[in-house]
Amino acid sequence: MPSLIDLMLEGRKIPRHMPWPRTVVDASVWAFAANELAQGRWSLLGLWGEPSTAHMAIVDRDTTEIAVVSIDCPNRVYPSVSKHHPPALRLERTVSDLFGLSAEDLPDTRRWLDHNRWGVRFPLGDRIDALSMTAPYRFLPVEGDGVHQIAVGPVHAGIIEPGHFRFSASGETVVRLEQRLGYTHKGIEGLMRGAPIERAAQLAGRVSGDSTVAYAYAFSRAVEAALQVVVPDRAVWLRALLAELERLANHLGDIGAICNDASFGLMQAHCNVLRENLLRAASSAFGHRLMRDVIVPGGLARDLDARGQSAIRTALDNINLRFPELIELYDNTASLQDRTVGTGVVTAALAKQYGAGGYVGRASGRVFDARRAPGYPPYDDLRFEVPVLEDGDVNARVWIRIREVEQSLSLASQILDRLPDGLLSASVDAEAGPREGMALVEGFRGDVLVWLRLDSGRVERCHLRDPSWFQWPLLEAAIEDNIVADFPLCNKSFNCSYSGQDL
Repeated sequence: MPSLIDLMLEGRKIPRHMPWPRTVVDASVWAFAANELAQGRWSLLGLWGEPSTAHMAIVDRDTTEIAVVSIDCPNRVYPSVSKHHPPALRLERTVSDLFGLSAEDLPDTRRWLDHNRWGVRFPLGDRIDALSMTAPYRFLPVEGDGVHQIAVGPVHAGIIEPGHFRFSASGETVVRLEQRLGYTHKGIEGLMRGAPIERAAQLAGRVSGDSTVAYAYAFSRAVEAALQVVVPDRAVWLRALLAELERLANHLGDIGAICNDASFGLMQAHCNVLRENLLRAASSAFGHRLMRDVIVPGGLARDLDARGQSAIRTALDNINLRFPELIELYDNTASLQDRTVGTGVVTAALAKQYGAGGYVGRASGRVFDARRAPGYPPYDDLRFEVPVLEDGDVNARVWIRIREVEQSLSLASQILDRLPDGLLSASVDAEAGPREGMALVEGFRGDVLVWLRLDSGRVERCHLRDPSWFQWPLLEAAIEDNIVADFPLCNKSFNCSYSGQDL
């Protein structure tokens, strides 16, 4: 069986300073890669397009080799990956919406991001059903005695982002859930085209507000890979600190919110106090509660002084003191266990098939953490464990978060104890010719991927892939055979990003 490296040798390698190779392949090799994905030997990291090219990032599950394969589409057509590997389906529908590239034998030709409002028509001939461009969106039918539909959203109570959930239920039991997203599409990838690197970095940090550090981190590392920039050690370590603080804040918020959806508001109140203290410390240390625009290509825009270090240490000490009591409260509250244990199960097979990252994948036995493999500094010089469970239910996703809080507390303390002195940033060559770069960074939801092409200090093309692309479909599977009333609990235990999926 060919390895990823063998596959690369069969195509035309693009020498653009990528940390991982990108190769232009023909239709037969592209189809071979799709088959390897379907057989489970490789995992899909991303699939995106340009006006006449489709790209696919893949990782070998055994060797963790990563590569990008591309296929030229002079006729705006390429072989469908989702025909063999369902996790690619929404990505291929998005490529069709954004660039008019048609995946041959695409199993679902309905538009994904375009809600029949863009007025865009591509010269696709008869390869895409013309009705799909103008007809009302048709949810998949479900038949059976007593089956009825429940429409939820796209506007929800509270301040969450819009998304439509169409339940087919038999009594209180969910037979099928189908999602329709795309309501928060804001065209960030389009806005990046032609933008200076500095402006594009700001846009990257606004893809998904709760992951602003992760996106800025991934975008900056992709730029640095393209331009072969060596980031100073102090900035490398502070970036990891920022990432762990973001992970801590979001996990604390999620743990409390999940418990609140199980009608246990006390847990949320305590978690929110810890989260708020941490965000205030982040604001004191880095000038912004969510640490937005701190990570930039080449290093950091802001240093950490003694006052900031003290604020962060105080917040970490408070969590270390209070959090064990909250774990005990969660573990010993029978009403919580009754709602979370056995609810919303994602099987190990599905998590593996979809390459689910973060707490969704690790709660279902998938051992993948971009900090560990492929890895990036300074995590290769830090002590931490990647918690993994097998149950795949809401309870397991809570416990993964709990264990990751503990690991992030340890990592943040290690970084503060060993933080090197030195420069904060390196110069970025804005005059360099065409270059490509890619990076994979572990956000709180899972791995964030950024691929880009630069020319003379401007972005020609940038693709940003949120872990939610491979988690949203699993929520549909998780809620089947559960009662409708458990959907908010399941949904919160996933906490997928609407904005991150909608680009």
